[in-house]
Amino acid sequence: MNLQNPDLLKKLEKSGLSDKEALIYLSLLELGGAYPSKIAQYSGLNRSTVYMVLLNLSVRGLVNEIEKKNKLFYQIENPNRLIKYTKSKLSIIENEIEQAEKILPEIEGLFTAMGYKPKVTYFEGLEGVLQVYESHINVSKSYEMLAWANASGLEELLPEKFFVNYRRTKERKGITTRGIIPDKESDLTFTDRTYENFKKEIVPEMRFISSEKFPFKAEVTVYDQNKVSIVNLSKEKLTGVIIEDETIHGLMKMIFELSWLGAKK
Repeated sequence: MNLQNPDLLKKLEKSGLSDKEALIYLSLLELGGAYPSKIAQYSGLNRSTVYMVLLNLSVRGLVNEIEKKNKLFYQIENPNRLIKYTKSKLSIIENEIEQAEKILPEIEGLFTAMGYKPKVTYFEGLEGVLQVYESHINVSKSYEMLAWANASGLEELLPEKFFVNYRRTKERKGITTRGIIPDKESDLTFTDRTYENFKKEIVPEMRFISSEKFPFKAEVTVYDQNKVSIVNLSKEKLTGVIIEDETIHGLMKMIFELSWLGAKK
């Protein structure tokens, strides 16, 4: 790229042009007009992209094309065209807003007829999964957290600093926990390792299920007043979902209580 006015490029982008449109428009301005091959060389874009963008700019009346020696030569139109183009976009947007306002009552009527739907939010990767666990402690009042968990898998996944803050925030906000976890050695000693020196009432109460019969590397947590989170703890498929719905929350609490009765102390 050989631009002489890179600051103007950013201003053109803010005026409503895409990054490539702004780049080609400025290239033409600095070159005083050019053939597509020269524009491609000057802007650093490939020729096919240059041709496509020039066509778009031409249709909008921002550049014109002249045939020279059986080839198309491009130059910018009067700069006032840029103002007219931006105003035309504003006019289109205002018209779209007006149309949307007209059909809003009809859309709202159909939405109401569909009935209430739970809110479902999807997360991906470590940063996304950390947001799921952050939501467990981002609450205004204390509650009892219920979870089916692969405790050792959770311990391996969460960054140490984050996990310490997670536990301390639970303690500060009075969040108690009951969990159902595999009976592997690493899970059996989970609370001894991770909740040492915590208030006794905050230390999770655990029950165990056979890791051979019920192998899983995931966690389902029933929390707050109306939320359920599901996290896949496999590093290759690290994903999470938060469901916000009082009915589903209540159902999962009942299923947990049934599981609790069948799990080993």
